[in-house]
Amino acid sequence: MTYVLKNDQLTVTLSSFGAEMISVKCTGDCEYIWQGDKKYWASQAPIPFPVCGRFYQGKYTYGGKEYSMGNHGFARHSEFEVASADEKSVSFVLKQSEQTLAEYPFDFEFTVTYTLDGPKIDCNYLIKNTGKEILPATVGAHPGFNVPLDNGNFDDWYLEFSEECSPDKLVHSNSGFNTGLKRALYLEDSKKLALKHSLFDIDSIFMSNMAKAVTLKSDRSSRYIRLEYADMSYLGVWHKPQSDAPYVCIEPWCGLPSFDGKIDDLATKSDMFRIPAGSSKTVRYSITFG
Repeated sequence: MTYVLKNDQLTVTLSSFGAEMISVKCTGDCEYIWQGDKKYWASQAPIPFPVCGRFYQGKYTYGGKEYSMGNHGFARHSEFEVASADEKSVSFVLKQSEQTLAEYPFDFEFTVTYTLDGPKIDCNYLIKNTGKEILPATVGAHPGFNVPLDNGNFDDWYLEFSEECSPDKLVHSNSGFNTGLKRALYLEDSKKLALKHSLFDIDSIFMSNMAKAVTLKSDRSSRYIRLEYADMSYLGVWHKPQSDAPYVCIEPWCGLPSFDGKIDDLATKSDMFRIPAGSSKTVRYSITFG
């Protein structure tokens, strides 16, 4: 089912399947969100949960048992319940089920709340441990945005960080797994990353130690998209490799994929929250559309 948030600046459409943002339009009817052309990428703004990225060989161990889990976890393929909804805010809730327990043996409650505030959407993730043992989980965002947003070319656009920074580029293997290696990521004037299709010939660019806000913009357009993600440790930039895909994903994450060649034990996997029984963890980020 879809839900619409609306004010005098934006109309936002959200789906209960995956708690996914599937459309953001301004008063001029500009569509900001990638519309899922299967030629390039069928998703739009999936939410990685309870992991970000993939497990080596698609599996992990916990408590001496082996489990299988797909890329980015199962939330993006799940139907959420709706806890509350009006024209300014909607909350989606996902709880453990027979299906989730088969791949993730934990009781949990994952609430995704979108709140419309002028030209900004506040996104709130609440992970609650409803079980009796420590809950290992992490979360991220994977929104795709149309590029260009109006007339012009893909390479007219760039990402500009809110302040000068020297990010570390996280080196991944050819199969997309973590290597633990880092190298400096070049930014023009220590702030700008120019977009070009060849950036993604291998795969995504992931970084750490970056500024905690970034704007997608072009000197040939007044349109922009600004993400603020103080609670997230990593930022990814991606589109379909070796393509002319007319979109870019800007992905604030709290976790990372497995190391190449290593099957993780979920109890010790790095970059996971470990939430005590009865406790919760909140992660927030926002997107402003102009």
